[in-house]
Amino acid sequence: MTFLIQQTMIYAVPLMIVALAGVFAERSGIINLALEGIMILGAFIGVLFVNIMQTNHVYDAAKAAGDWVALQGFELLAMLVAAIFGAIFSLLLSFASVNLRADQTIGGTALNLMAPALVLFLIRIIANQNTLQMATGDAASWFMIKKTTLGYAKTDDLGFLGNTFLHKVYLATYVCIIIFVVLSILLYKTRFGLRLRSCGENPQAADSVGINVYKMRYAGTTISGALAGMGGFVYALTTANCTANGDVAGFGFLALAVMIFGNWKPLNIAGASLLFGLFKCIAAAYSSLDINGDGVYWLAEIGISSHVYRMLPYLITLVVLAFTSKKSRAPKAEGIPYDKSQR
Repeated sequence: MTFLIQQTMIYAVPLMIVALAGVFAERSGIINLALEGIMILGAFIGVLFVNIMQTNHVYDAAKAAGDWVALQGFELLAMLVAAIFGAIFSLLLSFASVNLRADQTIGGTALNLMAPALVLFLIRIIANQNTLQMATGDAASWFMIKKTTLGYAKTDDLGFLGNTFLHKVYLATYVCIIIFVVLSILLYKTRFGLRLRSCGENPQAADSVGINVYKMRYAGTTISGALAGMGGFVYALTTANCTANGDVAGFGFLALAVMIFGNWKPLNIAGASLLFGLFKCIAAAYSSLDINGDGVYWLAEIGISSHVYRMLPYLITLVVLAFTSKKSRAPKAEGIPYDKSQR
């Protein structure tokens, strides 16, 4: 059960933070279909930053001394760099949507096509292969928090909660949860959040009371890009052993499904992310899931093809959207370019 919960969180948290990225963009009136592409870029930038720091032996002393505080700071710094580049990349969508009033669906699709090609091109230049990896070691040895990290012996029993949430976990997971809570409060409990949401519902009315719709839409899309970039690196760190290969297994599109299923509301999105994360966990580790702790891997013994388990998260996505999309209420002005002259 501990393994199931940990793996579910690993898959759910990137979905949750990227789905919130979509909410910020769409609540401001911009459809951000480029979440997948921004995640790919964020994963690449984060891994590249880690690789450069290791190559220049910046954190070697901390690693040798077992200074886990410095190593966690290294991890957070990589998240920040990925978020910054994600925000910069999202400015392309902002400029096309706000200034040029281009079709937002086409703009997002174009960025999704450009990102993996650009990342693979850069990886080939940097590493002369199709995958960029850490220069030394792996993600677990550098960044994973374990019992020994906190001063306990390997044989110490921390109890169910301790073994689940303090052993073999990444600080990035909890940082993303904190960011999710803080930004959810920002969106729904602050003046800035009210202004942002008004621009996605009725930009003409917002403009009439002095709110700069263009700036708010830029802000929403930039925050969206930062969160998606950060989510991309967290995905690469926790599920891909801190490697980048121009792919995030469709997590950006899954995040859009989670956003719609959650009806653009943070609490619903958190629940939907856990649901999708659970099925993604089952798909990835069905052959090693010992749910009851009795040594019986009954999911593997059912005899269902492994391809069915791999399709499961995406099948669930289709089924859930088929039943919930009609009841979902998107922001009224999303996808509609704002023109001051049309009041």
